[in-house]
Amino acid sequence: MSVYLDCNATTPVSSSVAQVVTHFINEEFGNAGSRTHEFGLVAKQAVEKARSQVASLVNADKSEVVFTSGATESNNIAILGLQAEARKSGKKHIITTRIEHKAVLEPVEFLASNGFEVTYLDIGEDGVLDPVTLENSLREDTILVSIMHINNETGSIQPINAICNVLENHDAYFHVDAAQGYGKYPEDLVNPRIDMISISGHKLYAPKGIGALIIKRRGFSKIPLEPLMFGGGQEKGLRPGTLPVALIAGLGQACLDAQQNYLIWRSKCEKIKCSMIELFDSLGGEINGSNTASHVLNVSIPHVNSEAAMVALKGLISISNGSACTSQIYTASHVLASMGLDDERIENAIRISWCYMTENIPFDLIYERIKGLM
Repeated sequence: MSVYLDCNATTPVSSSVAQVVTHFINEEFGNAGSRTHEFGLVAKQAVEKARSQVASLVNADKSEVVFTSGATESNNIAILGLQAEARKSGKKHIITTRIEHKAVLEPVEFLASNGFEVTYLDIGEDGVLDPVTLENSLREDTILVSIMHINNETGSIQPINAICNVLENHDAYFHVDAAQGYGKYPEDLVNPRIDMISISGHKLYAPKGIGALIIKRRGFSKIPLEPLMFGGGQEKGLRPGTLPVALIAGLGQACLDAQQNYLIWRSKCEKIKCSMIELFDSLGGEINGSNTASHVLNVSIPHVNSEAAMVALKGLISISNGSACTSQIYTASHVLASMGLDDERIENAIRISWCYMTENIPFDLIYERIKGLM
């Protein structure tokens, strides 16, 4: 069986999380909205415990956590949920970058087709935003700035604190898609100037289908988000629907585990990364992006097409050549294209991503198979 090296697409579920999820599926299966019996009470307590665990990672208040199905839904609520406020205030300018996940770019494009103005910030070849470009793009009518934490394709960590400094004296809401970084680089996300943070459980050793949107308060004021769906009134009316207690409890456990272990996990991932860089240096590989996270490497091997490389490595390691959300129909990476890389380098790019559970990577065999394509 091949070694799984596509953790940016989804991580394995950890044993501690699986144990919690199984418990609430098999034994404590009550509805958190049921008030008349102990099954409902236990479920409600589990949800509130998880809410605290999720919030604690970034020093948020538990009341600021809204559970969703994942970062895609969280991003949509954060962006589309501001429509009414934008039209009311007359502020209909949005700033984002060209390297965002489609879960940010597509809702922004929807707003652009409905009377909003959008500024797409350019990213250099290093894959990292220069905060000066944001500063130069801010306007009085800017209502939202949406910039990701860690890029899902290159792993480049964006300068969140520097962006917060730029926004210090501006009223625009600041949304961070933290799907790839939540629980891995939590120190970047504690800045109080961040207004909204999107989280995805299956990037953090929890199951698919669960996530959260952290919605900070500004003093005593709440961010004026409107719901995208209606019915039931759960999650303070912003995200209706029966709460998936087992998944929520699992996400809470994943956040607790991360808070206790992220530095240890990061250290292990860094060691793997050093070995990966050494391997691809020996093959003449060109690393795409700088200031990259410990758990991912995007690399182009001259004269070796990514599709050919993945075929050659099939059965040995499981990797990808881009975002899993767009891989069903292959198109050139909009992230790498936005960085100004040439067509050949983009076509040759592969993404390798791992986690603290990754073991026994066959570096010698990877070298031999790729070398055979050159």
